[in-house]
Amino acid sequence: MDVEDYNAFCKGLAHTTHVVQWGGAHVWKVAGKVFAVGGWQDEDEQLFVTFKCSEMSFDMLKEMPGCRPAPYLASRGMKWIQRTSEETLNDEALRDYLKESYRLVASGLPKKKQKELGLLDEA
Repeated sequence: MDVEDYNAFCKGLAHTTHVVQWGGAHVWKVAGKVFAVGGWQDEDEQLFVTFKCSEMSFDMLKEMPGCRPAPYLASRGMKWIQRTSEETLNDEALRDYLKESYRLVASGLPKKKQKELGLLDEA
């Protein structure tokens, strides 16, 4: 996945915003809350993608080649993984994790905001 694919995918999720910050990282947010960060390793310009995940996914992915606990975020106890290569997660799987990150972050928004954005499942 290159930065154009990453940005196009994240843009396709409802109510997202994009900002370039933190030294050129492409940061995607829902209602102002970060759900994905895309940046590069200087040596090879490989796109690194950071996303929020469940505790079970975090425990599994942190041990797999091409994934690691996200710098800064994971060291503070947050369940964020950074994909550094396609060794374990291909682009299709990464898209699934990005959707789940979006869902996790959106579900943590106040119910009023979720309703305002049409993110609450109507039962």
